[in-house]
Amino acid sequence: MTAGGFSKARLDCLHDVMAGHVERGEVPGLVTLVSRRGEAHVSVIGRKALAGESIRRDTIFRIASMTKPIAAAAAMILVEECKLRLDDPVDPLLPELADRRVLKRLDGPIEDTVPANRPISLRDLLSLRMGLGYIVDASRDYPIMKAANERQLLLGPPRPQNLPAPDEWMRRLATLPLMHQPGERWMYDVGLDVLGVLIARASGQPLDTFLRERIFTPLGMKDTGFSVPAAKLDRLATSYWTNFETGVFEMFDEPAGGQWSRPPAFPAAASGLVSTIDDYLAFGQMMLDKGKHGSERILSRPSVETMTTDQLPWSPDATTWRRRPAASAGTAASAPRGIRTPGKRWWGSC
Repeated sequence: MTAGGFSKARLDCLHDVMAGHVERGEVPGLVTLVSRRGEAHVSVIGRKALAGESIRRDTIFRIASMTKPIAAAAAMILVEECKLRLDDPVDPLLPELADRRVLKRLDGPIEDTVPANRPISLRDLLSLRMGLGYIVDASRDYPIMKAANERQLLLGPPRPQNLPAPDEWMRRLATLPLMHQPGERWMYDVGLDVLGVLIARASGQPLDTFLRERIFTPLGMKDTGFSVPAAKLDRLATSYWTNFETGVFEMFDEPAGGQWSRPPAFPAAASGLVSTIDDYLAFGQMMLDKGKHGSERILSRPSVETMTTDQLPWSPDATTWRRRPAASAGTAASAPRGIRTPGKRWWGSC
């Protein structure tokens, strides 16, 4: 055993398993980090691109849905300052969401609606229960999804340069009905992008500025943001994906001239950040330390406990995405039964 309580044999096993993903061509490269009691073990395997340079510990990655817990922490800072309240309606700061209409049927015409039973709250946004989000099965055939795509609301993989500025994004969102009543159903993603707009309006600062001043700078997260400066683009990994339509493993975004090579009009709190393994460790360690970073406090202990408490009841008829290992914005959504162990905190990125 190491001083931190690690088994060398199990660390070697972890390395071999992760290296297998690279050897099989599933990913060009990866970085893993395991930390316990101040002792960190890092594996750096493969390349930044299929035919590129070797990956490094300080390689910058698009962290997709791992943006969500950071946005949740930002919201809780504003709750502590009494600028937001978890169960108050968000209408005063997001008037675009006042007097919502809700679809009678998920696959029905977007004009066929009923009034919302109640306003949307901050808790609804954090727990992804605002009533709008991904539909997994046959979603592209639904009028509501066609309407969302026509408005460039981007219910899909992150493409930050394709989104309009926050006020215009909210205006377009307001032209759609909700898919479900507020608080009724867990639906992935959109609630966190709405949350980002709410944080900006409540704080009186652009979202990227608020995150930088209140979270990134205090934690020393110097490589985390919504874009990569030109001087650091050589450290940004090329992004690949398996094309949903063709099944081909192909490039999704490249560093130079790519989606993260310049600041976006819309800083997406659901999926827009880039970061490094050590930057994210700083955030995760702050959460494990109940909101403290050294002698500085980022969040109160009650805020961290709220973020790491399951907010949704488990249901056997939960949607496909709710069964997946993904939590909702720090206020954890129901996880599969096998990993719903008290004290465990985890996040599954898209």
